[in-house]
Amino acid sequence: MPFATTNPYTGETLKTFPNATDEEIVAAIGRADTAFTAWRETSFAERATVMRSAAEILRRDIETYAPLLTLEMGKLIAEARAEVELSAAIFDYYADNAERLLQPETLPVADPAEGVATLVCDPLGVLLAIEPWNFPYYQIARIIAPQLSAGNTMLLKHASNVPQSALAFETLMIEAGLPEGAFINLFAGHNQIELILGDPRVHGVALTGSEAAGASVAAAAGQALKKSTMELGGADAFVVLKDADLAKTVKWAVFGRHWNGGQVCVSSKRMIVADEIYDQFVAQYTQGVAALRMGDPFDPETTLAPLSSQKAADDLRAMIAKAVEHGATATEVGPEAPNQGAFVRPTILTDIGEDNPARYWEFFGPVSMLFRAKDEADAVRIANDSPFGLGGSVFTSDTKHGAEVAGKISTGMVFVNHPTMVKADLPFGGVRRSGYGRELLGLGIKEFVNHKLINVVDIDAPF
Repeated sequence: MPFATTNPYTGETLKTFPNATDEEIVAAIGRADTAFTAWRETSFAERATVMRSAAEILRRDIETYAPLLTLEMGKLIAEARAEVELSAAIFDYYADNAERLLQPETLPVADPAEGVATLVCDPLGVLLAIEPWNFPYYQIARIIAPQLSAGNTMLLKHASNVPQSALAFETLMIEAGLPEGAFINLFAGHNQIELILGDPRVHGVALTGSEAAGASVAAAAGQALKKSTMELGGADAFVVLKDADLAKTVKWAVFGRHWNGGQVCVSSKRMIVADEIYDQFVAQYTQGVAALRMGDPFDPETTLAPLSSQKAADDLRAMIAKAVEHGATATEVGPEAPNQGAFVRPTILTDIGEDNPARYWEFFGPVSMLFRAKDEADAVRIANDSPFGLGGSVFTSDTKHGAEVAGKISTGMVFVNHPTMVKADLPFGGVRRSGYGRELLGLGIKEFVNHKLINVVDIDAPF
């Protein structure tokens, strides 16, 4: 697939980039490996200086970085600015915390004869990051900030529709003072992933993307005996208990499903509502969704972004049609989609039976699935009736009870009275078909280190 910037609002292809050759990829791996031999020896203070500088540059030049996101994948300009700030916060987090998170740990040994046992975290080397288009900067920051802070070096294979965002981040890190070769953007094709992972100088891969991409890359990593982490799809449950503050809950539901054009793995895709308030919720939710305004994502009055491409819009409509074929009811909400832009009119799906395969799909766009729960136990059952397990939320007036219900939902992250949130100081990751491994915090920085035991023993030999 060619790397190209195509504005999802105008449909205009603005710039294209040639794919990297195999020779260029092998050369880049060599540069990253050479950079690793020096970067691994730098102090945490030196690495922190680079991270903090990257954060400062992002904030200083936010009006340069943010519009590029809107141009390449259609993100609302206000959301683009928020993504730049979130990325800066991640760099700051690791500048502040990396040394503490990777501090050597003295182990409490049972027998004094075992000596002094210490667990240290050594960097592995060159890593590959494969990232998606829906958060072009945040996805990069989420992997490179911890891994560079740990002493690894990084290769990036970004989505083909955000090449300028990828290049902007490469330039950012050079300006921030990162040594040449420590972070390299590659316009690599899917067919070149095995080449990269098969190189002995590459020691692992972190992917955020679709189930299909994750399965393919995980297989290639496994074949090469390389460590991998997978952050894949999600169909987050948005559980509304009968005592929820309905006005507040509806507002969060509209936001939770439609931010970033509904193109978020942790978007509130499945709304599971207690029978007692289901009809009220549907009426108010429909009214809230209908008030969303589609249009130019650079216009501050626009509240619903276009999808990332016309193909994405066409594919989503086809999924809706298939859901209806299998018995679901699709209700389009609000004004007709504009003639210009890769828009899909917001759609609410109901009557999604357990025999309808759409019940288990991820709709990546402004499509909401609504379920009526007979009682709390039924709500939990429906929430867990999914191949995914990424995020989720529970809405209730009793937050203590909400936490108890959250404990029964099988997923990587559950929030009470808020849709799934992404922050610099919260972990991110899921279970089942949502992938494995965690990003951010100490969990993320330790995914690609050698947990090495150093044991000092000073006793006489037995013979």
